Amino acid sequence: MRDQLHLGVVARTLLPLVLCTLTLLPHSILGNPSERDNVGSTALLQRVKRGWVWNQFFVLEEYTGLEPLYIGKLHSDMDKGDGSIKYILSGEGAGTTFTIDDSTGDIHAIQRLDREVKSQYALRAQARNRLTDRPLEPESEFIVKIQDINDNEPKFLDGPYVASVPEMSNIGTSVIQLTATDADDPTYGNSARVVYSILEGQPYFSVDAKTGVVRVSLADMDRETRENYTVVIQAKDMGGQLGGLAGTTTVNITLSDVNDNPPMFDQRLYQMSIPESAPVGSVVGRIWAKDRDIGVSAEMKYSIIDGDGRDTFDISTDPTNLFGIITVKKPLNFEVKPSYTLKIEGANTHLDPAYRHRGPFKDVTIVHVSVEDVDEPPLFDLHAYYVELPEDADIGTLLKTVSARDPDAANNTVRYSIERSTDPDKYFYIEITSGSLMTVRSLDREEVSWHNITVLAMEMNNPTQIASVSVNVKILDVNDNPPLLTHYLEAYVCENAKAGQLIQTVTAVDPDEPLSGHHFYYSLAPEAANNPNFTLRDNQDNTAWILTRRFGWSQQDQTVFYLPIFVSDSEQPVQTSTSTLTIRVCSCDQEGNVMSCNAEAYSLPTSLSRGALIAILACIFVLLVMILLMLSLRTHRKKPYLCDEEENVHENIVRYDDEGGGEEDTEAFDIAAMWNPREAHHHLGKMRQDMLPEIESLSRYVPQACVMGGGGGDSNVHGYVLAKLLEADVDPCAPPYDSLQTYAYEGEGSVAESLSSLQSGNSNTDHEYDYLNDWGPRFKKLAEMYGVLDTNTPPMW
Repeated sequence: MRDQLHLGVVARTLLPLVLCTLTLLPHSILGNPSERDNVGSTALLQRVKRGWVWNQFFVLEEYTGLEPLYIGKLHSDMDKGDGSIKYILSGEGAGTTFTIDDSTGDIHAIQRLDREVKSQYALRAQARNRLTDRPLEPESEFIVKIQDINDNEPKFLDGPYVASVPEMSNIGTSVIQLTATDADDPTYGNSARVVYSILEGQPYFSVDAKTGVVRVSLADMDRETRENYTVVIQAKDMGGQLGGLAGTTTVNITLSDVNDNPPMFDQRLYQMSIPESAPVGSVVGRIWAKDRDIGVSAEMKYSIIDGDGRDTFDISTDPTNLFGIITVKKPLNFEVKPSYTLKIEGANTHLDPAYRHRGPFKDVTIVHVSVEDVDEPPLFDLHAYYVELPEDADIGTLLKTVSARDPDAANNTVRYSIERSTDPDKYFYIEITSGSLMTVRSLDREEVSWHNITVLAMEMNNPTQIASVSVNVKILDVNDNPPLLTHYLEAYVCENAKAGQLIQTVTAVDPDEPLSGHHFYYSLAPEAANNPNFTLRDNQDNTAWILTRRFGWSQQDQTVFYLPIFVSDSEQPVQTSTSTLTIRVCSCDQEGNVMSCNAEAYSLPTSLSRGALIAILACIFVLLVMILLMLSLRTHRKKPYLCDEEENVHENIVRYDDEGGGEEDTEAFDIAAMWNPREAHHHLGKMRQDMLPEIESLSRYVPQACVMGGGGGDSNVHGYVLAKLLEADVDPCAPPYDSLQTYAYEGEGSVAESLSSLQSGNSNTDHEYDYLNDWGPRFKKLAEMYGVLDTNTPPMW
């Protein structure tokens, strides 16, 4: 069929070309043909008529052949067929989509054409001399149009679709309109003529074949039975004929709800309970009148229409507008009424007039509420107590008697107490059984003007049941404080002051707060009523002036004056006080500014600034610190014991800074003192006066009473040690570390006596050491070294 169409197209194309072939007719301008007339003769002029064979070209889209698609042929009358003319093609798609044989003028399509992409192409052609490339004809334009074939199926661009329609709608109710688009040419054949049909969704819905409108085709569809439907719609081109292309889409249709079902309670009688201690606003329970509808069609409104609990309970709708919430409206009391009955109605709030015949859209139920008995705390007869008490009330004054009772049927005994955190200073006391509140301390309004205490009431049989009440005690003012002068009770008068000059304004304060306000009276004390120097003027506005009564003041005569001032208030009982004003005589400049006073300078001298005075005091302080530091260093400077590493701690007990005089030096230190401490006191007066030894014999520091006193040899050593211990304790320069002390004498009381060799040079006799054998086993080793062994002892070598 495509081949037949192609032949028809070729025929339609060639016919206009044949009919429109134009012949170029040359027109000559005649002249003198003689050769001599050639010079100066005019050139021959020719008018060539366009010799193109051209028109619109038509070609079918979607050509799938292997060879290039022949479109048409261009031919010029000047073409003699000798190949001297070259055809040139330009414009849209030239060289890429279309080619031309430059010798024959045949035009071919070398690419697949799609009308839905581009429906026509504008091309230009020209004939040129192949050798000179000069145009032989003006450039001409022609159009290649792409003819449509049915190669595109209808499409639903917005699918799949979602729609809704009210339930119970009548037959023919419009749901949604669908539109399918076909990319084929609507002006050529039936390629773009679309017909709609329904493939799935009968018998509930139908579709209009021409308009694509989906309509309800089944009456009384109930959402509560089925809510969602899926409908498949087909769109087919070629007018729905066989061989047409088709496209489908899905429409999801939901039945929207209408109020066609009345509400209904699950139960005809509800049983609820609540404790009597529940506060107002507590929730008792909730009820629900179920409605098969949804959304606004199921919204409810509840009301109590009857029952003995209409004034005690209330009902409201929850935020979802579905449930009814029953709450407490008034306090409950099991002992007064243990149960209530409520008749409650639930009704739809949004009614549809079209379905009123399905009503009534409301329902009624009964709710029985039982009040549960609980052990309640005591109940005070008032919510709060207020008491006024003068501050001069006596200790033990009765303020108020509070009363509380057990509201339960048991009526348990109640005991009273004060919560100590509200009365930390314990001003009040309450009688435990009667509830009488009394004072136990003196009250002072100026110290505490209000006492806010909390009284507790507790059941005897159940201490966990405690109630509290606030008792506010206001302390009333009593005139019990005298007025006192304020500010500094000191003033000054200039030496050049005149008589009647104001030197001070005095005021008074009173911590009391009389209802009519303060009013103070000022005067000089009786002993100063005839004061020749100063006088007092009461201004009758709670202030008074101190005025001078004379002139001629002088610091040499008197520097200080004392003026007693008497102040009283106007309340009963009248309170008075006397204060002394100290007035100093000062030297002032011409403007009355104080320059200096005898007893106390009111300003620094002009010649010495404050900064200079501070600098001088700082220098004095630094000098004192330096002096104290030097004295401290000098006092603590002391050479430690055994500081010389070269000293022999065994023999060199004394060190001198100069060389001795040899044997002739009889003034030197008597070394015999190191032999025996008993001889030390005989030579104390023979110390040399020209030098001071750095370290003297340690035996010289032994108290002589310890050395000379009798009582055994051990007492000398013991006393010496105690003396050295005392010396180390009182010496602030003694080192805090252990030191080696070497003593140059031996103790007394030993059977061995002295073993020192210091006095061995005084005797030229040989020593006998036989007595070492008599000293016992402790001296056995020594006897072996110096003594003679016993005859019974075998030789050691």
